[in-house]
Amino acid sequence: WVRKILNLRVFEDESGKHWSKSVMDKQYEVLCVSQFTLQCILKGNKPDYHMAMPTEQAESFYNNFLEQLRKAYKPELIKDGQFGAYMQVHIQNDGPVTIELESPAATVDPKQLTKLEKQQQRKEKTRTKVPSESSRERNVPRNKDDPSASSGAEGDVSSEREP
Repeated sequence: WVRKILNLRVFEDESGKHWSKSVMDKQYEVLCVSQFTLQCILKGNKPDYHMAMPTEQAESFYNNFLEQLRKAYKPELIKDGQFGAYMQVHIQNDGPVTIELESPAATVDPKQLTKLEKQQQRKEKTRTKVPSESSRERNVPRNKDDPSASSGAEGDVSSEREP
């Protein structure tokens, strides 16, 4: 991912030729925002995130990813928000292009996905209806005035929600 993000030629050159320059060529900043919601699977009308990496592993993975980006490029040009915080990210997309990058390890065989979903359904059937203490803690709403909910980043990343 680090190599692809830094070297992917998605910008135009000085003569206006599209798909010629990379982030590194142009000396641009890179804004990284962790977003577990991309791992959503819809169960009817409800989002299900059981395929997302557990928080403890995900935060370590994300921090390692940022560290690798900073080693491979100019550390001062790698920007990020606060892991797990509610954030508003203000960006300006330049063109109707979205490029999804996946690591080879992240690809899942559709048959395997079905198997994982069936395993999850079996787990859900065997769970009791009384929420555990840890699940009650997770459902406590975050206070937007809580200093731990701030983004801690410069620029266009904010931890407050718009009404």
